[in-house]
Amino acid sequence: MNRKEFQQQFGIVGESLEIQEMVQVLQHVSPTDITVLITGESGVGKEVVAHAIHGASKRAKKPMVTVNCGAIPEGIIESELFGHEKGSFTGASSERKGYFELADGGTIFLDEIGELPLATQVKFLRILENGEFLRVGSSNARKVDVRVIAATNKDLEQEVRNGNFRQDLFYRLRSVNVRIPALRERKDDIPLLFEKFVEEFSVKNGIRFGGMTPAAVELMQQYYWHGNVRELRNVVESMLVLERGRKLDIDDIRKYLRMPNEERNLPMVISKQNDFDERQLLYRALIELKNDMLEVKNLLKGVLGGNGTVNNGNGQSNAVQENLSLAEMERRMIETALKKYHNNRRLAADELQISERTLYRKIKEYGI
Repeated sequence: MNRKEFQQQFGIVGESLEIQEMVQVLQHVSPTDITVLITGESGVGKEVVAHAIHGASKRAKKPMVTVNCGAIPEGIIESELFGHEKGSFTGASSERKGYFELADGGTIFLDEIGELPLATQVKFLRILENGEFLRVGSSNARKVDVRVIAATNKDLEQEVRNGNFRQDLFYRLRSVNVRIPALRERKDDIPLLFEKFVEEFSVKNGIRFGGMTPAAVELMQQYYWHGNVRELRNVVESMLVLERGRKLDIDDIRKYLRMPNEERNLPMVISKQNDFDERQLLYRALIELKNDMLEVKNLLKGVLGGNGTVNNGNGQSNAVQENLSLAEMERRMIETALKKYHNNRRLAADELQISERTLYRKIKEYGI
């Protein structure tokens, strides 16, 4: 099939040179069994590309198993990937197949491969080399026929230099590196993606869209799109629900975008290498929240006479709370995110701009 047919079949939207070049690479590598590493910022559509590679391969009729390495606690990740024998650890009441066995004959897609613990990387390298692995608690080597597709938003080369990722595994993974460009790097594709999301959401929810003015379209193209395609989809869904058929102008669009003069220092940085420390980012947001609380406290003091108290309606006064510790603010932010997304950890982690594993660890640490 030609490029346009390939894109239409697998839902890859875009006519920019960057996307055309990427699709050309996908058409070359998909029919083979070569390991593919997909890189790109969060939200660019790495899973869509992984499904395209599998769907265009000779393994298309076999299963594709998707594993989010960042969402599995370190203590059980080997059991999840490679399986375990009965009695191999407390709670192992029966033998269990791991994801690699479940994907036998097909494809395994390891998302957030940069979160894989070093100890597990050794065993993963072995299965890449010869298809062999050991279940937890077993000394008998098993063999599977699995194609590996991995993805990351990290700079693995930097992770190797930092000692967080094995050099031999890095070179084994990067047989073919498919880089997905950020949305801001292919601005001409934004209207195409916008139209696709509008059509999908309108049909699914029976909502009419009144269109946008040329100025509004231009603003959409000039916006930075920190969250890439995922953010664009969310903006489309919000606009369709709240605007209900109105034709949108530039002022309407601004309400849904974090414009430079309106942005706060949320836990997000944009880096060419996507190399950042999650804890520093979270603390930066906590400090911002702390400053906001102090501003509110000072405002209340000014309004209430400077004594910093608020009447609770029963004739009693409660003092405005003094400085919270960073740990307490971190705990509250996590609780707020979990409540907002009804305990969906993946969405809460996205909101906080940390990995699911980090969120899992924090939940356990704070007893949330």
